[in-house]
Amino acid sequence: MVKRITAALALGLAMGWATTATAQETLKIGVILPYSGPFADAANQLQAGIDLYIAEHGGEVAGRKIELIKKDTGGPAADAAQRAAQELVVRDQVDILAGFALTPEALGAAPVATEANVPMVVMNAATSIVTERSPNIVRTSVTIPQLNYAFGKWAAEEAGVKQAYTLVADYGPGHDAEASFAKGFTEAGGEILGSDRTPVANPDFSAYVQRVRDANPEAVYIFVPGGAQPAAIGKALVDRGLAPPDVKILAQGELTHPEALESMGETARGVITTFHYTLERDDPLNKAYVDGYMAANNGRKPDLFSIGGYDGMHLIYEALKATNGDSSAEAFVEAAKGMAWDSPRGPVMIDPETRDIVQTVYIREVQEVDGELQNVIIHSIPEVKDPLHGAN
Repeated sequence: MVKRITAALALGLAMGWATTATAQETLKIGVILPYSGPFADAANQLQAGIDLYIAEHGGEVAGRKIELIKKDTGGPAADAAQRAAQELVVRDQVDILAGFALTPEALGAAPVATEANVPMVVMNAATSIVTERSPNIVRTSVTIPQLNYAFGKWAAEEAGVKQAYTLVADYGPGHDAEASFAKGFTEAGGEILGSDRTPVANPDFSAYVQRVRDANPEAVYIFVPGGAQPAAIGKALVDRGLAPPDVKILAQGELTHPEALESMGETARGVITTFHYTLERDDPLNKAYVDGYMAANNGRKPDLFSIGGYDGMHLIYEALKATNGDSSAEAFVEAAKGMAWDSPRGPVMIDPETRDIVQTVYIREVQEVDGELQNVIIHSIPEVKDPLHGAN
């Protein structure tokens, strides 16, 4: 793969197509997302976060007009992301690569960012290893272990759960979720009764949920990607009698994001999740963000994908201000290291050692508030690092 990438980029250099950081007045940002396919909704949410930030802060930064060039991967396809990144760098001469809703996209594009020496801002893909794949990557979203190691410890120590079963999607983020929740949970004295993995795309959850039912756990921990899966697995759990208060449902926040809550209805009541963003968080900055997002998106509420895009653009803008418009990888990444700001999600920082985000982890429970079900924060853990990268 690296040889193919190097050859393509060398050809671009020979023909004078490779990027120059500040020679162009326009700042070209190549956005790689799954605009079509099963994860198109996630891409649209992330793109809406990008668009909202630009609308609020103007289409120019540090004297450079911003141009977005979008590439569709069609789903979790590393090869498609690699090809898209090569086209963006060689043909379109982008200054920055950005987006990456899914881990395979980020892993596919990472060697291109390294070979072309362009910054790469990961706005969602949440597997721990992502930032290790290129020194030019900065992540503004979250890591799976960051959320779930802390969540596992909380479940055993604070919620009193003694036995749990894990059910996760069978790809990088699901593996991270399974391992990190189990590690935190067992270290705090809990026992994992069993574990299972489901297909990433269009799974039928019935057989998997039946195996959970047969194990008769006190709690089940779930990780599925956003989109259609949260409502589908929620229904399967309820159909087999696996629902609060009889069984604790613990999950990463995708399970109860806004559209999933609407689809699940009463079946979501009592579900406990961990996340880095909660739209109901009582904070003026978050309220303004939610209001602005809903106004720009026909009343739709923001979610994890949108906040990653919004904060990703904040990092791009602020890094360029710090470098006076220099978008070279060296200058950009150096400016990003240690950057801290108040986000709608709460205070965040880019770890100068790992280029990963440090932030508050929230534990939420679905409760009825003013006649509707929503995620209510029941515990906050501030300044959490990825436990695999620089955690204390």
